[in-house]
Amino acid sequence: MSDPSSVIDDLHRESEELDRLMGELEEGRWALATPAPGWTVAHQIAHLAWTDRSALLAVTDAEAFAKEVEKALASPDGFVDDGAAEGAALPPARLLAEWREGRAALEEALRAAPTGTRFPWYGPPMSAASMATGRLMETWAHGQDVADALGVVRAPTDRLKHVVRIGVRARDFAFGVRGLTAPGEEFRVELVSPSGELWTYGPADAAQRVTGPALDFCLLVTQRANRADLAVRAEGPDADRWLDIAQAFAGPPGAGRAPRGVAR
Repeated sequence: MSDPSSVIDDLHRESEELDRLMGELEEGRWALATPAPGWTVAHQIAHLAWTDRSALLAVTDAEAFAKEVEKALASPDGFVDDGAAEGAALPPARLLAEWREGRAALEEALRAAPTGTRFPWYGPPMSAASMATGRLMETWAHGQDVADALGVVRAPTDRLKHVVRIGVRARDFAFGVRGLTAPGEEFRVELVSPSGELWTYGPADAAQRVTGPALDFCLLVTQRANRADLAVRAEGPDADRWLDIAQAFAGPPGAGRAPRGVAR
């Protein structure tokens, strides 16, 4: 994606949608537990604010970001939770303000980034478009945790295409992070968007394929719902295996979510 403007626009809209939910939230409800073990609503917003700050450093101050990477390497199992806990301890009004300020600063920096620039990250370097896409995925996924905690049903939008794209591209990573050999052949992926459009990826004549609603695919690859509760289907053994392990996020394999009605 040579021009990142469209995905930055969508990131802005996704953030604003979650902001409207948070701005109306009573202070006491920030302490509600979310489906992520040990994380409250406040932890979810604190994590988004923390990651926005890290992304802003990566875009504007590579030397300072390198120090953050050193901290992460020194505590690989705890730095994400520690960052969320630190922010969650703030008064909700202050946390909300910091999240708003941080994401606005990041948006401005991404829009101003010279074309073709790649920025350091915790994994491979990222373009402005890739950085914005990753932030949109996280905003949507953690927003889902918040919505689940509050009992809110969000109307899906075609902004999910960005999440789908990451999920499809991360297929081989999902195998590799589990020590498995990725399939040598491409799959066909056909997903129905919230607006009814068919989104397709991979060769039309592929022997193995994945089909279903785009929303369900996004819930699957962000591990916000169990495969048993989703209408995503696979044809072929490797495609079927992928749906068991799919993840669109970097890092070690997630524990995923238990099926509805089953405690984990």
